[in-house]
Amino acid sequence: MAEETYVLTQDDKNMGIVVHASSFAGYMIPFGSILGPLVVWLMKRDEIAFVDDCGRHCLNFKLSLMIYMMISGILMFIGIGFIMMGILVILDIVFTIIAVMKASEGISYQYPMSINFIKK
Repeated sequence: MAEETYVLTQDDKNMGIVVHASSFAGYMIPFGSILGPLVVWLMKRDEIAFVDDCGRHCLNFKLSLMIYMMISGILMFIGIGFIMMGILVILDIVFTIIAVMKASEGISYQYPMSINFIKK
């Protein structure tokens, strides 16, 4: 799990925070956990390298999580999917909070359990 540290202004750090925090929109809007970070990332990725890294890491994790949730949905027919779904929700919240805290320190956080769909 490689974390990159940047020398950033407070505005750059704030945009990194917004990328990660916008993924919480998924708890209110369908696909908001992907659309929120995607919009911020697309708007700022060319201007701020830190936002580009944060956006790629966040989107890779949220897309991976979506796949894990679909697998959990299928496994609900045999019962274990309910437990897996609960664990995934808790991990999503915890990892996103950690990513927000790291972004506030100017560190690009690589989420665990993430498949690299979007590469540098």
